[in-house]
Amino acid sequence: MNNDSLSLFSPLIIGDMTLKNRIVMAPLTRNRATHGTDAPNDLMVEYYRQRATAGLIITEATQISKQGQGYAWTPGIYTESQIEGWKKVTDTLRKAGGHMFMQLWHVGRISHTSLQPDNGAPVAPSAIKANGKTYTETGFADVSEPRALETDEIPNIIQDYVKAAQNAFRAGMDGVEIHAANGYLLDQFMRDGTNKRTDMYGGSIENRIRLTLEVIDAVVAVIPSYKVGIRISPVSPANDCHDSDPTAVFMALTQELAKRNLAYLHVVEGATGGPRDVAPFDYDALKSAFNGVYMGNNAYDRDMARGAVSSGKADLVAFGKPFIANPDLVKRLHTGADLNVPDDKTFYGGGAEGYTDYPFLQQKAAE
Repeated sequence: MNNDSLSLFSPLIIGDMTLKNRIVMAPLTRNRATHGTDAPNDLMVEYYRQRATAGLIITEATQISKQGQGYAWTPGIYTESQIEGWKKVTDTLRKAGGHMFMQLWHVGRISHTSLQPDNGAPVAPSAIKANGKTYTETGFADVSEPRALETDEIPNIIQDYVKAAQNAFRAGMDGVEIHAANGYLLDQFMRDGTNKRTDMYGGSIENRIRLTLEVIDAVVAVIPSYKVGIRISPVSPANDCHDSDPTAVFMALTQELAKRNLAYLHVVEGATGGPRDVAPFDYDALKSAFNGVYMGNNAYDRDMARGAVSSGKADLVAFGKPFIANPDLVKRLHTGADLNVPDDKTFYGGGAEGYTDYPFLQQKAAE
């Protein structure tokens, strides 16, 4: 059934927040934070302001600590200058009528010694090097060999998430999203391909999902649960992360998440930025198990997004690359206008080119 109450362009209430539409700007790493401080800057303020018509903006992945950083010039949320930089973003976005959640990020093993405190090894559930690259101050480089976290180090990481969430609210965010997807730290713990631990965080599915749930529980102990979302990617092979039975892992996780009254479940359906059918998975069953707001993500176009919301398959739809090139994506989706094509050469690093200079519809009409 297709009706106005189930439209991509109709409002949605999440907790005490009313989104003006069901269109979400997905978290997008752009490597434009201030060199030396990793604080948001005026260029980033303008970038997010341009996209304020989205029902919800999820910030680019934002590291919870220096240890959590895996790429050059990605923003953090653990220093006062970073908090102040993000406050300029949220102040401007709020004046433009937007809503914003901050994605909280620890990359785990997907890092390089040059980005780590004291040039140390990145941390991971197990000392297994990823087959992949990261983006350093001198360009793309192979990720470094990680070391396995000691059990007694884990509570400090959980507290880094808590502090980062509190800092996000000091910076004026409407909520936070726990990044448990795409082969980063929490995802690494959940998958048997990257987690070979023999302590309480390894072995059984219950043990492997433990850290993700402990992070969620610690954050919702200080912030209302309806202001906390989570992102997962059940079958994505991103960052060389694999599991022998993702259905069992992510259904178990989701059944636990359903008990916690979270803002939403954000799901990368298929391979991150790749084919949706990379491996079989029942996303409808996942949505039913969560029994809350479900956000679909990955290669949605206008027709797919409208169909997903009108049919009830998704409550929100997140768009990534289309939002890079189309600051007025909501208007374009509403009218069926053509989309600007993103320039992938300007995705990571640089300045305004390929960041804040994509044309709006009215600009194109005037040319």
